[in-house]
Amino acid sequence: MIDRNRLAEIFAREQAAFAERNPKSKAAYDAADNLFGRVPMTWMNKKAGGFPIYFDRAHGNRIWDVDGHEYIDFALGDTGAMAGHSNPVVVDAIERRIKQHGGLTTMLPTEDAQWVAKNLTERFGMTKWSFSLTATDANRWAIRLVRAITGKPKILFNSYCYHGSVDEALIVVGPDGEGMSRPGNVGSPVDVTETSRVAEFNDLEGLERQLRHGDVAAVLMEPAMTNIGIVLPEPGYLAGVRELTRKYDTLLIIDETHTFSAGYGGMTRRDNLEPDIFVIGKAIAGGIPTGTYGLSEEFAAKVLARTDLDLVDMGGVGGTLAGNPLSVAAMRATLEHVLTEQAFESMIDLATYFTDGVNALFDKYQLPWAINQLGTRAEYRFAKPYPITGTSAYESADAELEDFLHLYLANRGILLTPFHNMALMCPTTTKGDVDRHHEVFELAIGELLGA
Repeated sequence: MIDRNRLAEIFAREQAAFAERNPKSKAAYDAADNLFGRVPMTWMNKKAGGFPIYFDRAHGNRIWDVDGHEYIDFALGDTGAMAGHSNPVVVDAIERRIKQHGGLTTMLPTEDAQWVAKNLTERFGMTKWSFSLTATDANRWAIRLVRAITGKPKILFNSYCYHGSVDEALIVVGPDGEGMSRPGNVGSPVDVTETSRVAEFNDLEGLERQLRHGDVAAVLMEPAMTNIGIVLPEPGYLAGVRELTRKYDTLLIIDETHTFSAGYGGMTRRDNLEPDIFVIGKAIAGGIPTGTYGLSEEFAAKVLARTDLDLVDMGGVGGTLAGNPLSVAAMRATLEHVLTEQAFESMIDLATYFTDGVNALFDKYQLPWAINQLGTRAEYRFAKPYPITGTSAYESADAELEDFLHLYLANRGILLTPFHNMALMCPTTTKGDVDRHHEVFELAIGELLGA
């Protein structure tokens, strides 16, 4: 339905408008000679306009750039700011920790840590918790533990999954149905098939075929895929995964760093999942870097019983800055006062309003696109029906359309997550903000179709 020549013309116009309205951002980018890729992290080069918008300040669900433009922020740090930018309760906790107590790197525990661990147990069910600085680290450490306890070498992932920069996770299902390195994998230490196995999300038969080899220590998965669109589980799929992992004496690690959007206790609580290990990060500290992994009572006991494992010094399951007083204080403030059950209810209602509005536009213009919702977040995909595996979601990507829509929205004061078309609600997002997205989104569709 999309005239690609028309798309190219409109995109070129939007790029010119972007450059004209953001001279300070462009100058800052051009002057960043000492930064690798001209940005603090190379993924910041995911930019449809030719250079990134440079950040000035943010509050709630609003961002202002160095050129003075205000944006409605539906990206929210790709869930890291799900509590909203600079939430006053979190800022107050951070200031008190710094000004009244000081000592941000002490290698000593604080009483806040037990409060946070208890709250996480109430939300997600795991009984023992350990902190990290990122969910990526938590996943790495969880992998080390399951290998140590099971004596099995491999971890199984879903094709086109995302668990941070974990080497083992960069595996996809190849044309022959077996694992291969994910395209673009950088500097893998060994062929990823030596460390990992892979199955498509929603494919229980493929999962069992891989588990039959008997060498999988754990399945590490999101209960809904979130970095390749939002790929939701089919009815019975998650229960089937748990049944198969138990059948083949394989542990289950659930990573809810992004699927925490499902509700107060994530999908683990909502759908009564029973992982052996649980990983989460980003959102639980209101934007301060943190991660954590929780262990079931049974698995924790097995680990602690292994006196041959170095869990204190150089065993590879800790970091000097992990569990620091600042990140723990931020976690307590966020979990206790911001991301509450009541907050999730209103945020989920707003995401439903967002989803319904986008669906109405797809119907109005008879577009073969679809949108999925997972609690407080929603994401549209240029495919209908919405893909149910990671590979099919990957194959449905349309970089030209995605870049155009991101740029068109940004030029009119709306930010989506730069990696994909995800919109996330936070406690300060309003119906008016959603209505504005829909208004601009419809303008973009109209221009594309010549309507």
